[in-house]
Amino acid sequence: MPGIADATTVGAVHLTVADLERSLDYYRRAIGLQVHGRDNGRARLGAGGEDLLVLYEQPGAEPAPHNTGLFHFALLLPSRADLARWMVHAAEEQVALTGMSDHLVSEALYLRDPDLHGIEIYRDRPRAEWPMTGNGGVAMDTLPLDARAVLSSLGGGEPPFDGLPRDTRMGHVHLQVADVDATERFYAGVLGFDIMAHLGDQATFLSAGGYHHHLGGNTWNSRGASPPPPGAAALRHAEVVVPDDDELQRVAGRVADAGQDPEPQADGGVLVRDPSQNALLVRVA
Repeated sequence: MPGIADATTVGAVHLTVADLERSLDYYRRAIGLQVHGRDNGRARLGAGGEDLLVLYEQPGAEPAPHNTGLFHFALLLPSRADLARWMVHAAEEQVALTGMSDHLVSEALYLRDPDLHGIEIYRDRPRAEWPMTGNGGVAMDTLPLDARAVLSSLGGGEPPFDGLPRDTRMGHVHLQVADVDATERFYAGVLGFDIMAHLGDQATFLSAGGYHHHLGGNTWNSRGASPPPPGAAALRHAEVVVPDDDELQRVAGRVADAGQDPEPQADGGVLVRDPSQNALLVRVA
């Protein structure tokens, strides 16, 4: 079976939040995003280019639980210096972090928004430095981040932090899933992504075009291996962005051949669901 197009990426992540004003304050002040548009209890955020995040208000929604759904979305910064500037900003604004890791292919910071949605802010190492495995995958690990080395990329005299760089993009989306094998059968066997790393029955990492991963799936926190209950802050859907309509039709056709009816959306693209019922909007760039 032909794989998904090399130019495929991930797009905006759509989330339910309990209090839109609280979330907008957090994402502007703590993260450095800007509001691209707002209407009817929904807000689109980004860094001035493509939308990266779409928030939908559901008053009183309980914090995101550890069910299947979003583990974290990951904002990819253009450079190590950009990551360092964000670290300085986070320290000055006392933004709470939940982790700092070196993944060999990238350097990453972790945190949670007011609804406990997971967030990663990271920079990639140059692709030539990624450690590769014998089967064409990538070797990734979770090591302590050398924060001093990251901060050393700043030369001094940098302008004050004024938000994330315009070139910031959604680097990957990491999902909580019920079963890793079923996840790989869908994302690799049906959608056509390549498996880049596989951690037994715990996690899988998949991509297009040789990237270390556009999508991840793990069972680490999938309590009960079931979707979040109604009324919880949760992932509504994530976007998979294909290069053209021909590729969209090929992907939708493979999903249909696998026994699932892709759901056409009024604003373009089709909605599909993985075996854990995580929703994906497959759309054209």
